[in-house]
Amino acid sequence: MPQLLLELFSEEIPARMQPGAARDLERMAADRLKAAGLSYDSLTTFAGPRRLTLVVEGLPAATPDREEELKGPRTSAPEQALDGFLRKTGLTRDQLVERDGVLFAVISSKGRPTAALIPDMVDGIVRNFPWPKSMRWGSGALRWVRPLKRIIALFDGHVVPFEIDGVASGDVTEGHRFLGSGKPFAVKDFADYRRKLEAEHVLLDVADRKLRILEAARKVCADRGLALVDDDGLLDEVAGLAEWPTPILGDMDPQFLDLPPEVVQLSMKIHQKYFAGRDPATHRLAPHFVVVANVEASDGGQALAAGNSRVLSARLNDARFFWDEDRKTGFDAWNEKLKGVTFHARLGTMDDRVERLDHLAGSIATWLNYNPETAVEAARLAKADLASGMVSEFPELQGIMGGYYAREAGLPEEVSDAVRDHYKPQGASDTVPTAPVTVAVSLADKLDTLAGFFSIDEKPTGSKDPFALRRAAIGVIRLLIENDLRMPLAQVIDDAFDLVRDSIGYLARSEVHDRAAGTLADGYDIQQDVDAQADALSGTAERRFEEGRAQRAKDLLAFFADRLKVLLRDQGQRHDLVDAVFALGDDDLVRIVRRVEALDAFLATDDGANLLAGYRRASNILRAEEKKGPLPAGEPVALTGAPAEETALIAAVSTAAAAVDAALQAEDFAAAMRALAALRAPVDAFFTAVMVNSDVPEERDNRLKLLGQVRAVMGRVADFGMIAG
Repeated sequence: MPQLLLELFSEEIPARMQPGAARDLERMAADRLKAAGLSYDSLTTFAGPRRLTLVVEGLPAATPDREEELKGPRTSAPEQALDGFLRKTGLTRDQLVERDGVLFAVISSKGRPTAALIPDMVDGIVRNFPWPKSMRWGSGALRWVRPLKRIIALFDGHVVPFEIDGVASGDVTEGHRFLGSGKPFAVKDFADYRRKLEAEHVLLDVADRKLRILEAARKVCADRGLALVDDDGLLDEVAGLAEWPTPILGDMDPQFLDLPPEVVQLSMKIHQKYFAGRDPATHRLAPHFVVVANVEASDGGQALAAGNSRVLSARLNDARFFWDEDRKTGFDAWNEKLKGVTFHARLGTMDDRVERLDHLAGSIATWLNYNPETAVEAARLAKADLASGMVSEFPELQGIMGGYYAREAGLPEEVSDAVRDHYKPQGASDTVPTAPVTVAVSLADKLDTLAGFFSIDEKPTGSKDPFALRRAAIGVIRLLIENDLRMPLAQVIDDAFDLVRDSIGYLARSEVHDRAAGTLADGYDIQQDVDAQADALSGTAERRFEEGRAQRAKDLLAFFADRLKVLLRDQGQRHDLVDAVFALGDDDLVRIVRRVEALDAFLATDDGANLLAGYRRASNILRAEEKKGPLPAGEPVALTGAPAEETALIAAVSTAAAAVDAALQAEDFAAAMRALAALRAPVDAFFTAVMVNSDVPEERDNRLKLLGQVRAVMGRVADFGMIAG
């Protein structure tokens, strides 16, 4: 079947925009083909420094014939309704079909050649392409990321003629700007296009460019006895900078290796897009770098490497200046600067946040039986490096530089480590700190963020999470679970809300004093008591906070439950089991996870599955009876003449209740499930042999009490009503 080949050739496309552009081109093309009624076998897009390419295999030569039926007015409707329907369909009254007193229009349309649809499709894509930034050039109205130069549009080997803002379609493209022949060339189809591009030193597929970079970069390092420092993010970026990437090894001044290695590597990456090299024996950075050129130099890249070395030295000299100056400044001066740095307009300055952190870190350390004094000291220093020169230049080094500066200042190792690592874990794949002080400060940092933004109703919505609250919640969960830490989450959240409330009240009080100071400075006399106003406004702010506090705390705990479900689902656990356990009101995440794991194992057995079915049957009966009135209260008893199955279940429930309570007290959740498993046979036998809705009121009430007891005993382990399946 025919193939569609489309290339949009332009000036250089920024590397960061290329992956998104490939996805957008794929989506827009697929949507338009679907809307036209065109099926296809495959649709593939490619993005590179100067071109976006689309190839669609297996398109039909024409769209299928269509027949559409439109429902019209009833035959008894007024003439105006009929006239409007006829105008809409373009038919006459005798062309309508009548069924059951309703008029229908059957509209048939012949299929159109696919080639005739392509110009409008491409025009719509180009004119509506969602570039993050675009530009106009010349006298045209078209916007594109950079000036659009050529368009290839081939269907079934033939050019589809059209023009977009003066750029005509054709079958001609260009190769590499420097290494190619310099002459435009024609192509016949995708295979010919790809082959000729490679002959002109253009690798179309970003995967091929990445492979070439990795293989060549590792080779030039190995030739000098070095190992390449892998960096997937940098690899993605440089693969979008060169059509024919050529890695070259360069040398740097060894004196710069006395800088923190993160500084050296980030200077290479951020400013110059260089890969670092390391000594495979010591794993330390080596005085070398790998630059990815877009040319094959005649001298093997020596001149290019030397030029890049000079530029890198200038960058590293800047880094050395920040390193030296920061060590002269120190934490006290940085913390003072934080008083003038706004964290959030409604949550105060970074200094306000630091004050919350040291209180919360001390509280958490106490809960976890850690040293609260050391945790408070580390929390007080954790954000100081945000005011340092190095972090101002390289925000990615926040925390890391604080750890280095703390060591340089002679602070205890556990404090330095906490300052360095308190941002961890940043996501589901990042490493989790295990050092007690680090854990306490990291938990404080994340819980303050969550409590603060939930307090001002800045919660994530849909796919938007501007303050990374989902990541913060995942971080708290992983810190607690992977360190096996038993902490009452609801109580610590309550402590965090207390601190946020105090900050909000302080901000309100400060606002009054600031206004008063401004008025006095303007020469006006203040008649009222400023302190009284400040106290009143502060009290109002705190009261408003307290009014919504309970709901916010409930929302935040539900948010943790949702994040825990995501985390456990990624590990293969069922999300409904998390809901079933969370419904009990437990806030110990370690205990919750253990209970979920035991529940999952139990439900995978025949006893678990059958008991769940029995629970649902009992619950359905009880719900139906609850609609009629209150259920009978009290304990079931063995009535005279009762079926043996009823008496057996009464005994089994009593035994199971005691065993479940003992197991839960010992947090032996596997034993609790075994105790429930013992109910499976008596429950099955009861429903087989006993009629619950007996005509004898005493029997009916006793059996309803028994089913209520079964539901209650099982409900001590989990809310089985929330379990799916």
